[in-house]
This record gives sequence, C-alpha cells and structure tokens, in this order.
Amino acid sequence: MGLEPNGSATRSARAIAILGPYLSGKTTLLEAILARTGAVTRQGSIVDKNTVGDAVPEARDHGMSVEVNVADVEFLGDRFTFIDCPGSIEFQAEASAVLAACDAAIVVCEPDPKRVPALQLILKQLEDLGIPHFLFLNKIDSFQTPVREILPMLQPSSAKPLVLRQIPVWENGIATGFVDLALERAFLYREHAPSEVIAMPEALESRKQEARFHMLEQLADYDDELMEQLLSDMQPPRDRVFEDLSKEMREGLICPVLLGSAENGNGIVRLLKALRHEAPFVSYTAERVGLGDTKSAVQILKTVYTAHGGKLSIARVLAGDLPDGATLYGPRGDDRVAGMFSMLGQEARKITSAKRGDTVALGRLESARTGDTLAAEKNGIKQLELPEQAAPVYGVAIELKDRKDEVKLSAALAKLMEEDPSIRLDHSPETHQMVLWGQGEMHLRVAIERLSRKYGIEAGTRRRQIPYKETIKGSVSIRGRHKKQSGGHGQFGDVVVEIKPLSRGEGFHFDDTITGGVVPKQFIPSVEIGVRDYLQHGPLGFPVVDVAVTLTDGSYHSVDSSDMAFRQAGRLAMSEGLPKCSPVLLEPVMSVEIVVPSEATSRINAMISQRRGQILGFDARPDWPGWDVVQARVPETEIQDLIVELRSATAGVGTFAARFDHLAELTGRLADQVLAAQKEAAA
Repeated sequence: MGLEPNGSATRSARAIAILGPYLSGKTTLLEAILARTGAVTRQGSIVDKNTVGDAVPEARDHGMSVEVNVADVEFLGDRFTFIDCPGSIEFQAEASAVLAACDAAIVVCEPDPKRVPALQLILKQLEDLGIPHFLFLNKIDSFQTPVREILPMLQPSSAKPLVLRQIPVWENGIATGFVDLALERAFLYREHAPSEVIAMPEALESRKQEARFHMLEQLADYDDELMEQLLSDMQPPRDRVFEDLSKEMREGLICPVLLGSAENGNGIVRLLKALRHEAPFVSYTAERVGLGDTKSAVQILKTVYTAHGGKLSIARVLAGDLPDGATLYGPRGDDRVAGMFSMLGQEARKITSAKRGDTVALGRLESARTGDTLAAEKNGIKQLELPEQAAPVYGVAIELKDRKDEVKLSAALAKLMEEDPSIRLDHSPETHQMVLWGQGEMHLRVAIERLSRKYGIEAGTRRRQIPYKETIKGSVSIRGRHKKQSGGHGQFGDVVVEIKPLSRGEGFHFDDTITGGVVPKQFIPSVEIGVRDYLQHGPLGFPVVDVAVTLTDGSYHSVDSSDMAFRQAGRLAMSEGLPKCSPVLLEPVMSVEIVVPSEATSRINAMISQRRGQILGFDARPDWPGWDVVQARVPETEIQDLIVELRSATAGVGTFAARFDHLAELTGRLADQVLAAQKEAAA
C-alpha cells in the first residue's frame, strides 16, 4: 500500500488505537513502540512510573490507565499517532469517540482463557464499527500453552477468523524468536533491539509449512484465485499473499495475529512494519465514516483541561488541511483555533498547521465537545455517529468538606464531565443529594481525586439515599380547623376531608363535594395546596403517594377566612388524619437487565436472590456468543453496589442497566431500619 486508496502518492499520518483487557500490556506496548521509533531514548515501565502514557497521578497511583494517551511517532518515513485506550471496563467509554476516527487498532491480549470475555467486548466494538484490527498476543515469554492451542481458545472472542501470522521459535522452553509465515523467514529476538534474521531451524520446517498452509487456507476463503492455487498445489506469489492479508484485514474479513513481548521489546518492529504496509490511510477511514466527499472535517476525540493552557481538544483531521488560527464550525457554534500542538503523552509540542490524517491538540475550542465533528465551512457538516454511552451503574453522593467551595464545584464538575462524558451529575429533589454517577467504584474514585488535584476542591462521598415513599392502607374522615385571633382580622378555616388509599401507581387525586357554599369556591384550591404541602412529608417522614382526598364539608367566616387560613386547615386535617390510615413504607423496585458471560449466569441468579430480587428469566444475548441476558426486578437499595459484586464475579466484564419499575411495600426489620435512620436524620 505505497499509495493511499484514492491514488494519491502522499502517505498521510495514520491514527492507530491500542486497546486490550485490563493489565494486558497496552501502555507497555506504547512505550516499546516509542523506544523502537526513537520517540524516547529509553523505554519506561509501569513499575518505575516513568512511562509516557499513564503519566497523570491518578493512573500512576492506581497502576492503570484512566484516560486515553496520545503519542506521535515516525517509522521508516511514515507518521503514526498511537492512542492508548484504558482497558478497564469502567474507563472504556474513553475509547468511544477515539475509535470513530482511527484508521486501525491493535488489540493487545494474553493467552488466558479467563480474559476471553473481556477480549470479546473490545473486538465486538471494533467489528460493529468496521475498524480494521490486529491482535497482538503479548507476553510470549510467559506462554505456558502452545500457540496452536491458544488461537482456538481465543477464537470465540472474535466474529472474524483469527489468522496467525507468526509462530514462535522455542529454545529450552523460552521463546527466542519467531517465524514470519508470510515472509517465510525466521527471526531471533534481541532485547530492546530489532530482531535478527536467522536460518530457518530445521525442527520448525514442518510446523512452519503446516501453519503457513492454514493461514493461506483462511485467506483463500475470500479469494477464489488463491483457493485454486492451493488446490493445484501451487505456491502463491509472496506479493499476492501480502495483498490478500492487507485487503482482507482492511475490509474487516479477518483479524491477523502477531506475537511478541512488549516489556522486552520483542516483535515490535514486525508489528510496526505490518501497520506500515497494511493499515489503511485516512482517505479510507473518511469513506468508512461517510465523510469521503467532505472538503474539511475535524473530529474531536478527547477534551482535556490543562493547568496553564486552558482547554485542549485532541482532534483528528479527516479531510482538508488545518492552519493554526483557522475558524471551525460545529453543532454548538464556531471557534477560532488558538494554538496547535503535536502530542507525546503529556508533552505538547507547538506546531503551525496540521495536514489531513494528523492528530493534534487544538487550543480554546470553547464550544466544541468530545465527539463533535467540525468543519472550516459555515454550512455545517454531518456529525459522525458514535456508539451510545453506556448507562451509569454506580452512584455516590458528593459532600463538600468546605462549604465555601460550593460556587467552584459546579464549574469544576462541568469541566470534569466535559473531559469524561460518561460521568453524570444528578440533583435529587427527593433526597436533596448531589449524586455523581459513573461506570464503577474506581471510575468515581478517580473523578473525586481529579476534583482535588485539578480544581482544589476537597469532596467526600457517602452512600446515596434511596427515595422511599409511603402510602396508606386505611380510610378516615377528619376535620381540620385553623382558628387564630390576635387583634384585628383573625384567621379562620374549617374543612372536613375524607382520605382513602388508591391503587399502586395512581398518584394523588383531590376532589370536592361541597354544596351550599359552606366552603367558598375561591378557597377550595387553597385546601388542596395545604393537603399537598403535608403529603411532601407524611407521618413516616417520606412523600405520600397513591392517596385520594375529598373535601366534603367545612365552614368559613366572612371576615377572618382567607386562602392562607384554608391552606393551613387542609394541612392540619392531613396531619391528624393520615396517621390514622395505617401508613406503610414503600421502596422503589427496579427492572434490571444484566449481561454476563454464560458461565457466570448461575452465580448471578444466586446473587439476585440474595438481594431480594425476583428473577424473570434469562436468555442468550443476541449476537453475543457465550453471553446471557438476565432479566430481574430488584429493590433499588439492593443494587447500589451490585456492580462491584457483579464485576468481581465476571472478571470485570459484567454490567447491567436499571430503570424504575414500581413501588413495593416494605415491612419488618428492613422497614424498621429505614424508619430509624430517617428519624435520626431528621433529629
């Protein structure tokens, strides 16, 4: 692929995403690539906390990627931007906007059957988006299983055939090199240096022939001419083999598999050469996302607020060239680029322009948001369709340690959510708490740490309160009279109301049967207001629902009656009447859909039962081999930390979506605990 698909001789910069399950070695691979390409003089390590990626304190403190890291390199005259994406499912939303504008992806994985579901999450996302990708089988130096057994083990994670491109050379149980099946050459690993070509080991000749033939068979499934050559025992030309590998990977028909050890720098140059020759250019990507005929297009991949430089928008130029100072138009307005930078992790290097294919940081695009598609033309541009954000699964209430930070908090949270759109903030009108929602416990812990580090706001968290309600089981007719005389005009309001329970979910009904004007018509709405006032906090201390109140009788004074007097009379009637109607506590019950690997389904069913849940059924997850969907109803209080246990039971890949279903009566010891806590809070 010396030319771009459109025939241009210009080899534009390519954007390559690096993905993989948690702890698979993505950041280490990025570091090895930087060392091999000369972008850094020495390969850093996670243990020593000196990598280009994962440089923010939160990543180093927790030993994991918590945001995307961008690094520009050159290799054999070609330019690449590598974008290292977090592996934990809690931070995978970071990759959503990034992947839309990437040309290809490297998926890093280990030969571990327990990681197959996590690998499947990533490969399914790439397959759905139509992004060409390689699988880099990392940590070859620790393999305990032969590669010929590893591929069938990993195949269930991929809807596309995994096509092995290399086999390892073993010596005394140690992988000392590899055989490239397309080149038919053997290479000896050299630590932190390019591999060296060696003579083909005789002991590997038959294995090489077998593995190469299997690779060609897989390619021939999409190439009739190659199939005829194999059936005729003809050796296909090497150029034809590389052409098929490139074409079928680019079209999403296969997933090529390469081997190596990122920590030792083994297999890195071969991976880079495969990317250089086979990964598509930006023109192909623009066609894939529907922007092939666009004059200019800039996709915002990530928003970052820096300590001194203000807002930076990490962006990929998909069409046209972009000079510093250009005005870009987006869905929320237009902004002038104020500063343009090439990125190497946290290091920003000033540049004056960006060409098609470049990935750069743009300063001060105040109206642009992560995921926006911008253009240099005023007439607008088609917005790229991005995967829908996963619904939040974990929420905590935020409490400031210093009340004077209240003014700064909203601005800081707005920036935090702009940097990470998978975070959500709710102000609960029922519990009066500020609730931060995200994808898990660690996700929100990192968000709180960022509030402190970046914005100087010290905040604590506590378990969020559940919006309990109450209702009644009995009926009563009760009088409420408000009479007050304090010189001059007094206050007088007198009402008789009938209180009855309604069926669950009917809410609140108010009516009147007043005849003869015993309560003047103009005061009846005030009675209803008084009734509603009391229903905000019933006899148990919670909002009252599913109650019907009928104004049946009353009296008034021609001078002393007023709206306020009848409002107070209505409130008094409710405060005396509701406690006599057998009030009961109601808890919210959620409809929950849980998706997990099938092997974990029985454990999840037991988990639901332990949480007072009702299992409605489970079935195979559509288009997800080896996964199940469990439908259940679970009390909201029982799902507060469900995601923590769920992830623990599924090696970090299970998740759920929940929505309110109904209110259910809560009695016994659990109700007593809720009421005791409510009384203590009100004291």
